[in-house]
Amino acid sequence: MAATISQLTVEEFRRLPEDSGAVYHELRHGEIVTVTRPKLKHSLIQRSLRRLLERVAEPASLVDVEIAFRPVQEHELWVADVAYLSAERFKQADPEDNIHGAPDLVVEVPSPSNTVAEIFGKEKLCLENGAKQFWVVDPDRRQVKVSTPDGRTVTYRAGQQIPLDLCAANLAVDAIFA
Repeated sequence: MAATISQLTVEEFRRLPEDSGAVYHELRHGEIVTVTRPKLKHSLIQRSLRRLLERVAEPASLVDVEIAFRPVQEHELWVADVAYLSAERFKQADPEDNIHGAPDLVVEVPSPSNTVAEIFGKEKLCLENGAKQFWVVDPDRRQVKVSTPDGRTVTYRAGQQIPLDLCAANLAVDAIFA
């Protein structure tokens, strides 16, 4: 008889001790994944993106860094490097829970420990569960890959503007890395 592997639910995961120190944990596909806290370069890009997005975001929306969300209900609890949630979705969010579904915009700034498969998996699940755009910000190449649920992916580089349909605005790639 084959052994069954049980997956943790979000509720079981929440009963574990709080994280502290150099790492935190996420729940991915029912498994606990250890994530290293970001280095300064990573944090500076997050801060820059937050400020840029806050300038163009609709009133009463949410723009923040390190936002916890549940792309699917039962076995997933992730943290986005930067996220945007429309005013309508933010108004409907339960402050005693995490965001249900992916935020409207999920931004990931890959760390050396991230694999291409991991980032692709996050992108796919987010775009299938509410994200209108998924960005992968590459500070070494100074470029931003933007993907949408219709399967379209465009990479923006220095000197270019990223159209942000969610806010009817554009963001300069150069401003992200300034």
